[in-house]
Amino acid sequence: MSLIKLKAHELIEGYENRDFSCEEVTREYLENIKAEDADLNAYVTVCAEDSIAQAKKIDNKFSNREDMGLLAGVPIGIKDNIAVKGVKMTCSSKMLEDFIVPYDSVVSERIKTQDGIILGKTNMDEFAMGASTKSSYFGVTKNPLDKTLVPGGSSGGSAAALAGGECALSVGTDTGGSTRQPASFCGLVGIKPTYGSIPRYGISTMANTFDQVGTFGRDVEDAVILLKALEGRDEKDATSVGNSSIQEEFDFKNIEKSIEFLKGVKIAVPKLYMDMNLDERIKSDFDESIEVLKEKGAIIDYVEIESLKYVLETYHILVNGELAPNMARFDGIRYGHRTKDYENIEELYRNTRAEGFGDEVKRRIMIGTHILSLDLAEDYYYKALKVRTIIKNDYDRAFEKYNFVLSPTVPLLPFKIEREMSPVESYQTDLFTIPANMTGCPSISIPMPKVDGLSVGIALTANRFKDNDLIKAALGFERSVD
Repeated sequence: MSLIKLKAHELIEGYENRDFSCEEVTREYLENIKAEDADLNAYVTVCAEDSIAQAKKIDNKFSNREDMGLLAGVPIGIKDNIAVKGVKMTCSSKMLEDFIVPYDSVVSERIKTQDGIILGKTNMDEFAMGASTKSSYFGVTKNPLDKTLVPGGSSGGSAAALAGGECALSVGTDTGGSTRQPASFCGLVGIKPTYGSIPRYGISTMANTFDQVGTFGRDVEDAVILLKALEGRDEKDATSVGNSSIQEEFDFKNIEKSIEFLKGVKIAVPKLYMDMNLDERIKSDFDESIEVLKEKGAIIDYVEIESLKYVLETYHILVNGELAPNMARFDGIRYGHRTKDYENIEELYRNTRAEGFGDEVKRRIMIGTHILSLDLAEDYYYKALKVRTIIKNDYDRAFEKYNFVLSPTVPLLPFKIEREMSPVESYQTDLFTIPANMTGCPSISIPMPKVDGLSVGIALTANRFKDNDLIKAALGFERSVD
């Protein structure tokens, strides 16, 4: 069997048994990237020499019987808005096309500490603004399941690299579904943990109160291995609090025990989602997922969560309000692109930003600036904050009675690359994933069995810091549908 077909936990087991070396595995992944990525376009930067050097170091550690990290020898792709020392960090934008970051993010630091191998930086929607990876300055990434389709976004490169056999695990970020949505489109597991579980130091911020690092795996066990390696607070990020529930010892080997966990769990399905005019395939697989859970003993109730009607509008007001001032740092003065066409400081700012940012970034900056201007902040931004609190309170009430909230991950199947969606249509792809970011709750997307080469993601969301229960339920569900 080709080594790139093995899941991350199978690679780890193979290393322990000395079935193959880290260098062998790394070289096979790099060969596949060389053969496939010109077409797939999952990577912006490939760190071939560094990854081979790291693989050799890890092989020496195995030979010397040293203590090994959780990710020992596992090749990993990292979204290109996460800093890796000495490597380009472009955020898939012309603005940072040649920017080489001089320090490690906490995420990349922990991957290295846990003996993971960083293969490269993956493509994304520019500055994480999008849901298709079509807004990247470096071109669209294709979906490995069908290269005429988008892989989702904004972490589309991370999802495509994993699904296309160009890494064994991958890291994304999730502001409104940017890990779980591409996981659904590419037939993977994608996890967004409780807000604050993983430090964001060294990550280009989009919206401070929404952003959280997420992980991709070919199954739940793989995604959790990476999650465990990255979890924990760090003094460099004041919003990181850690999350000990992620570090629980999960019994991945006992399939019956995993399925048994579902017996008696109480799951809420928002009535609003059942009444929507969903894609026929999405609706069919969602109904099937409900039946699978019932068959395994879960208690399913259909509940009213009225505030979900306002989640899209509230989210986009708040996120655009947060991202507009965050993007002000890109001014052509300290780093990044600088226009050559200017006669004064005002022209320098204006022309640099006009040349450096793509259309979607400009659109969101303008919306956010408008929302925050003069009296409009009171009319829009501060009212949206109040609605966010209402949504959070509604979820808190739901979790007093229920263990999980169930929904499809995305309301549509991956669409054709050439299809031009309006901004509003694009924003609606995050309809089911946004509530977890609004409330800070952990959420996971698990793929249903493939039909015609594509799978539908099913999302489970738990209360804050109940990530351990979420992982157990996801594991039980995954093994029930398998």
